[in-house]
Amino acid sequence: MKERSGLACDHYRRYEEDLSLAQQMNHRAFRFSLEWSRIEPREGQWNEEALTHYRGVIESIRERRMEPVVTLHHFTNPLWLFQKGGWENPEVCEAFRRFAKKAMETYGDLVTYWITLNEPLVYVYQGYLAGIWPPGEHSFEKAVSVIRHQIIAHGMAYRILHGVAKTRGWASPKVGLAKNMIIFTPCTGRSPYDRFSTWLRNTFFNRFFLRSIQTGRLIYPGLFFERQPMVKGTLDFIGLNYYTRDFIHFEGFGVPGIFGDVCRLPHHVRVGPHNDLGWEIYPFGLYRCLKELARARLPILISENGICTQQDEQRWAFMQHHLFQAWRALQEGVPLFGYLYWSLLDNFEWADGFNPRFGLVEMDYRSGKRTVRRSAEQYAQVCRTGEVALDSQVASS
Repeated sequence: MKERSGLACDHYRRYEEDLSLAQQMNHRAFRFSLEWSRIEPREGQWNEEALTHYRGVIESIRERRMEPVVTLHHFTNPLWLFQKGGWENPEVCEAFRRFAKKAMETYGDLVTYWITLNEPLVYVYQGYLAGIWPPGEHSFEKAVSVIRHQIIAHGMAYRILHGVAKTRGWASPKVGLAKNMIIFTPCTGRSPYDRFSTWLRNTFFNRFFLRSIQTGRLIYPGLFFERQPMVKGTLDFIGLNYYTRDFIHFEGFGVPGIFGDVCRLPHHVRVGPHNDLGWEIYPFGLYRCLKELARARLPILISENGICTQQDEQRWAFMQHHLFQAWRALQEGVPLFGYLYWSLLDNFEWADGFNPRFGLVEMDYRSGKRTVRRSAEQYAQVCRTGEVALDSQVASS
């Protein structure tokens, strides 16, 4: 059933209450996004009321002794940008640079950690390949063009964020992006075609975007590479969003079939339980992703990790297992400096609506009532002590 987002959590007006809940749970950081369409409702025109609002949010985070982690783009776009072609239009790069500049000028004295783009390839897949999100396209050529613009826009935003800070005499910011990673496994281990599709998907989805930024070599819509020196090296840290593992089977030599498809059939390896969206719970995958990202020799922030479930005991078990895998990676020298659970509140989960329950805090969407879950109280002890009490099952996983 399709659902309208509506007020959802009404966090925009109730952020003081929500930040107090986070403070009570001993959280040391709070990640949120600036809504571009509120701040720049018409091209080149700034909404001072919205700018003041987000200043108040950041000041409230600081007052509660939490570190603000600010995301500039979390999937949504201003209507005026959408009407101009959105991220297909190369003008989006300059528009995003302008938005980043305004954000830094307004909040840079209070914010150290900036995330330019949240899950850029998820945005591309859902909007330009699967056609599930706006603009509802099924075009590989458009998808590649959007990826190119995302990378350039990130590089431009990075440069302007650092440039404004230097001009104002502020401390140098830490700028990264939140990269979603999935563990891909061949559906049939004996099939060379499944193995090839798995390798291709892992290379394109998990590695390509970050590698392009590190090297400054971007894929062009005509499937050849171009150099963009201004993009090279524009990461101070990497944000990792990790949730699940997918089994991949080959779908043919065309596009997108060569990238394979996600198989839901039984497999040759042990498969873990699933969350309410059907995603496999695979904690070891977090360790694998952290070890791979460590090769970039950059600090790593787990910017999202969580589970949608109606069973709160399952949520705490999920957190224990994943925190243990993060600890393993940390003990082996992975430069991990933070963990952010997704999410504080139950929320409107894009095309899946209100049914998925990710929150540490349960939402009654009709009344707006917030109820702290037991798992949130257990996680609060982790935040307070920095220690996770592991049962034998977790410790041996």
